[in-house]
Amino acid sequence: MKGLYCKVGETAAEAKFVIQETNVPSALGSNQVKVQVKACALSPLDIKLHEDLKFQRDLVPVGREIVGIVLQVGPKVTFFQPDDEVVGILPLDTAMSGLCDAVVINEHHLVQKPEKLRWVEVAGAIRDGLRVYTALHTLARMASGHTLLVLDGASPFGVLAIQLAHYHGVKVLASALSSEDQKFLEQLQPSVGVRESLVARVIGVWDAKVDLVDSCLEETGGLGVDIVIDSGVRLHEEEPEARRLLPYKHDIITLLGVGGHWVTTEQNLQLDPPDSRSLFLKAASLSFLNEEVWGASSARQGRYLHIMKDIVEKLSTGTLR
Repeated sequence: MKGLYCKVGETAAEAKFVIQETNVPSALGSNQVKVQVKACALSPLDIKLHEDLKFQRDLVPVGREIVGIVLQVGPKVTFFQPDDEVVGILPLDTAMSGLCDAVVINEHHLVQKPEKLRWVEVAGAIRDGLRVYTALHTLARMASGHTLLVLDGASPFGVLAIQLAHYHGVKVLASALSSEDQKFLEQLQPSVGVRESLVARVIGVWDAKVDLVDSCLEETGGLGVDIVIDSGVRLHEEEPEARRLLPYKHDIITLLGVGGHWVTTEQNLQLDPPDSRSLFLKAASLSFLNEEVWGASSARQGRYLHIMKDIVEKLSTGTLR
């Protein structure tokens, strides 16, 4: 059986993808499940994270978000039985590629897949769904009546964040990086319930005449937003073209309201003393979004599985698409 792996080089540019022979253990551990893979999503590899966690290996497995059918279960498995349809995310330290015909995974990394959901739909949404739940529920403590700003709202992550926030009664603002993204966001509606726009205001940052901070303060009556989720932060004046439309950290802090929460995906973010002072004066908080923490402690396992179950349930009802 073959799987897809990334051969790590000295630099990111030297990394190569290779197809490698791999073997599935014939004997399962007590809580292990053997799954026939029906679909697998491809997400970016964070080689630096592997290095930080001391996962030293020449070949890093590619594809961790899997969905499939249970073929075999270990002697102490209680949640699943053969022929069950399941979805899950292979742990960060796995040695198996999700692009194999079959994988072996601990039962505590899997949840049941509703029969009506398509294989590809679940595999493509499960990771971004986990990131959205982590950002909005765990880190930002989202509540009805809050105002949320989703930066790059037309991204897969952004679209799920908009839908989940709207479902919980949150007013959503979103930035668009192109005219096409803006049109898409303006037409975005829930698949169930009242047919209304999911986004209260789309801010077209692709247009040089539009100011992100002014738009947010205008929409909130000068109070600022309660939650900001970024898709990266512009750290310097001279940035590559792909990062030109990212907001500056000072802009995000300025548009935050009193007691606001800023959830960032920018791993290298640094705050200067004036930035920290501004956050202090607003009693605002800053959190870093890293969904891999769910696999770092068994104490979080129950909450992790609850989130996964809720994601697939909302996918099956059409609340999330």
